[in-house]
Amino acid sequence: MSDLAIYGLIFGLFLAAYIPRVLPIFYFSKRQIPSWFHDWMKYVPISLFAALVAKDVFIKGTTFEWRWPYVVTVVIVFLVAYKSRSMVVSVITGLIAIYLTTIFLG
Repeated sequence: MSDLAIYGLIFGLFLAAYIPRVLPIFYFSKRQIPSWFHDWMKYVPISLFAALVAKDVFIKGTTFEWRWPYVVTVVIVFLVAYKSRSMVVSVITGLIAIYLTTIFLG
């Protein structure tokens, strides 16, 4: 692959990642967002995060499986996140909890 093709690929990937982020900003900067849409969008990040976590916790390969170190870690992190309301504390707690639970339970 030539250098020009590599630079073209990098630029194309840049556009593919940048345009979906910029277009909504331009679209919504001149319009009023309905309150129901704004309220609904508050739940999107937590829903996506929950779906990603649930997949890693309960699914191994193509089968449903209770993966106890992960289940215990999710419960610990949920409680810490609920109590502290801090992303940094939650992430650090999650890293420490997954390390300890895989050693002792896994």
